[in-house]
Amino acid sequence: MEKDLKSMSRKELEKLLSDVKKALQAAQARERRAARKAAEKAAAEYGFSLNELADEQPAPKKAKKPHKAATGPKSKPQFSNPKDPSQTWTGKGRQPNWFRAQVENGADPETMRI
Repeated sequence: MEKDLKSMSRKELEKLLSDVKKALQAAQARERRAARKAAEKAAAEYGFSLNELADEQPAPKKAKKPHKAATGPKSKPQFSNPKDPSQTWTGKGRQPNWFRAQVENGADPETMRI
């Protein structure tokens, strides 16, 4: 059943698409019935009905412990902004803009040390 899709009109293609969707739905329903029948048979082998198995509550999951971030002692500030002493830097990590600007303007980093 090979069709030349390029030579078909839009209406023919839409009809074909509709037919394919209906066929897919019918195939899915058929497979679902077969799967249910197989599941009922497997449950019956162990002496259960499928409804009994479906009504069971799953085993409770173990509660996970919350992940704590590493909290060590904070580093003390090593440098402060001469223009605004409330701005400080520990000397670790990325340099703050105020520190970088001071160094670019020729200031010695040691003059900003606390």
